[in-house]
Amino acid sequence: MTLTEGIKAPDFSLPDQDGKSHKLSDYKGKKVVLYFYPKDNTPGCTIEACNFRDDETVYKKKGAVILGVSTDDVNSHKKFALGKKLPFTLLADTNKVVVEKYGVWKEKSCMGKKYMGTSRETFIIDEKGKIIKHFDDVNVTNHNKEILGLL
Repeated sequence: MTLTEGIKAPDFSLPDQDGKSHKLSDYKGKKVVLYFYPKDNTPGCTIEACNFRDDETVYKKKGAVILGVSTDDVNSHKKFALGKKLPFTLLADTNKVVVEKYGVWKEKSCMGKKYMGTSRETFIIDEKGKIIKHFDDVNVTNHNKEILGLL
């Protein structure tokens, strides 16, 4: 499934790194940077998360919240958030419902081996819950600045 810009973002409910449940609809009235990433505490995911962390106050000033989603569990997210001092919410999609709903659960390849995993993609959602931008080819080194330029 591919979600396109201009449509309503699918709602969901997932636990965060503290076990608290979050729905996308809880953030109506705010811009949401919904970023999907493969795995906690891996090199690319750490760079991406730390870049978001370093500019989190700028996101807040622009009326945006950051929500990270991976299929790692709550405990993994807790360790990642504490270890990297991440001030934003990480959501645990252990049942792969949201990654499938957003079309980011895809076939991947590493050293010739094919497997299913989370694709690194970001959706910017406006205050009314519509997708205003979808990034499906994320470069972790400059992605954060690319998003800030759009907000």
